[in-house]
Amino acid sequence: MSLSKKRKKELRKLQESAAHLWEAQQVVLAGAGDVAREAGRQLGHFNREQVAPRVDEKYHQYLEPVVDRVSPYVDSSRKASKQFIDKSLVPAVGGMVGKALSAVDAANEARIKLARKRAGLPIVEPKKKSSAGPIIALVLGIAAAGAVLYAAWQTLRADDELWVADDPLASPDA
Repeated sequence: MSLSKKRKKELRKLQESAAHLWEAQQVVLAGAGDVAREAGRQLGHFNREQVAPRVDEKYHQYLEPVVDRVSPYVDSSRKASKQFIDKSLVPAVGGMVGKALSAVDAANEARIKLARKRAGLPIVEPKKKSSAGPIIALVLGIAAAGAVLYAAWQTLRADDELWVADDPLASPDA
């Protein structure tokens, strides 16, 4: 299916006019971008020269005295809030989270046991791990008790050599 020469010519003209329109729009958009950049720059100057000094003046005139009067109360309430959070809230939330996690662990463990039972798989209890820690602690405790008993025995024993005789020693004959 081919186009006639007349249609091709019309399509070419339409394409050229669309290209000219596109170029004109690009020029207009570039100009609009320049205007928007300049407006932003002028707005920044206006803000620095007019708005910011007035806001600063009104702050010092109206808000600063109130802030100076209120700041001790704010500090004391901040300290009280911090103390409440540190001493009451955090331990309570920590306890609740711990209980919730242990409940989730218990429920998860029960769910796993039930699933294994339904599947006909044997439920294997984990072996208790033995460690050397309790044995070492027991040996050290026995050794410490033995040392205390030996020290007490050495202190309280009756040693004849430690006592001084009642009669004076006779001097050798010279």
